[in-house]
Amino acid sequence: MTLAEHFIELRKRLFRSALALLVGAVIGWFLSDYVMNALRGPITDIAKQQGREAMLNYDSITGAFDLKMQVAVTIGAIISSPVWLYQIWAFFVPAMTRKELKYGFGFFFTAVPLFIAGGVTGWLLVPHIVSLLASFAPEPDSAIIQAKTYFDFILKLVIAVGIAFVLPVFLVLLNFVGVVSAKSIIASWRWALILIALFTAIATPAADVLSMFLLAIPMVALYFAAYGVAWLHDRRAAKAASRLEAELAT
Repeated sequence: MTLAEHFIELRKRLFRSALALLVGAVIGWFLSDYVMNALRGPITDIAKQQGREAMLNYDSITGAFDLKMQVAVTIGAIISSPVWLYQIWAFFVPAMTRKELKYGFGFFFTAVPLFIAGGVTGWLLVPHIVSLLASFAPEPDSAIIQAKTYFDFILKLVIAVGIAFVLPVFLVLLNFVGVVSAKSIIASWRWALILIALFTAIATPAADVLSMFLLAIPMVALYFAAYGVAWLHDRRAAKAASRLEAELAT
């Protein structure tokens, strides 16, 4: 393909992605009230558990509309993700070798479920985190939280935990392309445990340690699972190299 043909192909992929996002955002507009009710749940729990006034606040006339649009676009991006992810993938596939395609397919079909699992885990941790952070306010005070700030906080938390679940897949990918060996992965297990503990302590500042362990256990398991996959790959690569050397020697 010429450079002009590449630009035409890119425009076609971007148009399809934008159309899918638009359709998803329209659907998200009708679902936004249900999502906001779910987001409001931890705030309602604060009023019940801590006996204080707690509510979401909109600090401008257009604040409620802006937040509903943001929620709708976020829902639309999630709903339309199979379409725009495929369009990105389809644009780069012609330039990939067979080996790169194999690694790419493996990464995609492993990373997406792990990211979703991490996002769900982050969502389940939200009530604990919101309740704890609100408890630092003096007892006579009300918890009047800016709605947009609250939504941004939850969205960033869910995405951060989702990305944390995907990081072991990056380790495997780096091992497959020869950047990181299984030996170096297992040699760094102490640092990995410290970083996981630090991340879970920041992401789950709940009063009980149970929330921290509920997040740390799957992350540790995924880290050692990444080591296991890398070890099998290195072992297979070493055997293939030995056979090749034997054939060349004869």
